[in-house]
Amino acid sequence: MAKQITLVKSLIGRKQDQIDTAHSLGLKKIGDSTVQPDNVQTEGKINKISHLIQVQDA
Repeated sequence: MAKQITLVKSLIGRKQDQIDTAHSLGLKKIGDSTVQPDNVQTEGKINKISHLIQVQDA
């Protein structure tokens, strides 16, 4: 199973580790969307920036 992740809030003014996490998921600007595998690493990234993204099952 995979997860579709969409950036819904800006990265401006966020901590550098949150920005780096978003970039590692392929999210650079509001509205960017990516499909990631449903594994432990992805879940950790989702938890770190959960207040900035919207997650759906793909």
